[in-house]
Amino acid sequence: MANELDEITGPVNESGRDVNVIEKQIPVKVGVGSTIFQVVLCLFILPIPFVLLARVNAGKRLSQLQQKIQQAASQVDNYLEQRVMILQNAAQLVTKGMDLDKSTFTEIARLRAGGADNFTETNKALENVGNKINVALENYPDLKAHQELAAAMQQNSYTQREITAAREHYNDVVAEWNKLIFEWPFPMIIAAKRGYTTRIPFSASKETKEQARGTFFN
Repeated sequence: MANELDEITGPVNESGRDVNVIEKQIPVKVGVGSTIFQVVLCLFILPIPFVLLARVNAGKRLSQLQQKIQQAASQVDNYLEQRVMILQNAAQLVTKGMDLDKSTFTEIARLRAGGADNFTETNKALENVGNKINVALENYPDLKAHQELAAAMQQNSYTQREITAAREHYNDVVAEWNKLIFEWPFPMIIAAKRGYTTRIPFSASKETKEQARGTFFN
C-alpha cells in the first residue's frame, strides 16, 4: 500500500500557499440526540447526581477557561502599553537631535489614551511609530551613539518579543477553548446551552504581511 502523503513524488504546489486566519465564530450546536443521551444516562447507566455533577464540572471548566482567555488578552495589552511608553521615550530622545514628525507624538498620545480598538490596530500603530524612529536613526547616524536612545530601542526590541510570546500564549488558550466547547458530551452540551462560540486567534494585519514579504536589505 502506497503512502497517502508522499513528499517525494508529490503532488506539490510550485507557487506555494499562503494562509490567513478566518474571521468567523462558529456556534456550538447539539441535536436532540444529546438530550436523549442524558436521559438514557440518568435512567439506565449512571445515577442522576453523577450526571448533574458532570454537567457542573463541565460548566466550571468552561468558565475558568474563559477567565484564562481574558488574562491572556490582558497580558498582551500590558506589553503593548509598555511598548507605547518605550517608543514615547525614544521619540523624545530623537526629537532632541532632530525635528521628528509631530504626528508621531500625536499617535503615541492617542495610544496612551486607549485610542486603538484591538490588538491588531494597536500593533499597526506601534509599528508605524517604530518605523518613523528607525528612519530618523538612519538619517541621523550620530543619534545611534546616544546611550539612552540605544537602551530604549533595545527595550523596544525585547518588548516586541514579549508581545509575540504573549500572543502565542493567547492563541494557545483560544485553541484550548475551541477544542473544549466541542468535547462531547457535557462540555459541548453546556457550551451549546450557554450560546458559546469559537474564538478567533490573533492575526496580523494586511500591511504587516505585505511588509514581511518585502525586501529589508538591499
